[in-house]
Amino acid sequence: MIERPRDVYIVDAVRTPFGRYGGALSGVRPDDLAAGVLRALLDRSPDLDPARIDDVLFGNANGAGEENRDVARMAVLLAGLPVTVPGAAVNRLCGSGMEAVIQAARAIALGDASVAVAGGVESMSRAPWVLPKPERAFPAKDQRLHSTTLGWRLVNPEMPQEWTIPLGESAELVGAKHGITREAQDAFALASHRNAARAWSEGLYDGEVVPPRGVTLPRDENIRDTTSLEALAALKPAFLADGTITAGNASPLNDGAAALLLADEDGLAAIGREPLARVRAAAVTGIDPRYFGLGPVDAIRKVLTKAEVAPDDLRTIELNEAYAAQVLGCLAALPEIDPSVVNPRGGAIAIGHPLGASGARITGAVAHQLAAAGSGRGLAALCIGVGQALALVLER
Repeated sequence: MIERPRDVYIVDAVRTPFGRYGGALSGVRPDDLAAGVLRALLDRSPDLDPARIDDVLFGNANGAGEENRDVARMAVLLAGLPVTVPGAAVNRLCGSGMEAVIQAARAIALGDASVAVAGGVESMSRAPWVLPKPERAFPAKDQRLHSTTLGWRLVNPEMPQEWTIPLGESAELVGAKHGITREAQDAFALASHRNAARAWSEGLYDGEVVPPRGVTLPRDENIRDTTSLEALAALKPAFLADGTITAGNASPLNDGAAALLLADEDGLAAIGREPLARVRAAAVTGIDPRYFGLGPVDAIRKVLTKAEVAPDDLRTIELNEAYAAQVLGCLAALPEIDPSVVNPRGGAIAIGHPLGASGARITGAVAHQLAAAGSGRGLAALCIGVGQALALVLER
């Protein structure tokens, strides 16, 4: 037993550029995406003996196809790590990548690990269709295939229907609850694209993004440098005929992976690098699934209380942009949060949202931003379909 939790450090964080659905990364298997960021992460710390890694955790929301259920173990083997290095896949849907980071940090804090890798991966392009087994042999009728790309499938009939509406319709409810107009959502989306494009042009992602294996993709594929309020306003509502949510103010479907290297003090000595940031606190909460997008409100308040950090002490915040309405709804419910420090280098509307990878991406983004600033505290948070949320506070 240990007397007190150990300090947990984020030593490094990398990610691939995120590809569009059916785009540049659509030919890359998810286990290869995960193996690529794992290998890149270790290549950046040449003094670390890979055999010293106690565990590798990868978040993945699908698990139904080429992930082979345990994509973390697949990545360990494909990346050429010693077979003695274990790996486990974790699933908290959109929060899976952050869940992996939290679980790895918890293991280190409790002394169960000294060095760990945590990340997330998703190929929404390659998500398979699934065919349920028939109730009886030799069915004569046509059988239905279900897409595993996004959202509900094979829903339990006992589940209340209002909890199983499409995510976009849930985001419409959030927008209506807080009076978020179409114009406000489009303006938010435009800012996301402009901030992401500027961050890339200024080289702010140079130390964070690594090239995917076997594919040329110089930056996040979904960013639209030339979009405008007029172009966004011309898009039709995607979920309700009289709705406000469009393909332009919602996150797209994407492919990508991210990975972080975590360690305690002994691990740091073995790695021989200055860490980006330290993990301060984490929180998970639940909410009515109809309003899943507002989940970060309670999670943010909970984690700030645990970390004993005031909102105005936060230098940077990464709040995942599932929908503009969702982020704006959260900010409306959190007036103590300064919107100017939220997603300063663009968010998921522009960068993309490969489900299992996003939590790891935004955690790594906060760590890199704190390292660039030299000091401070930052927060990463994201909503999760079916009504959950995660939040994490880092400091440097």
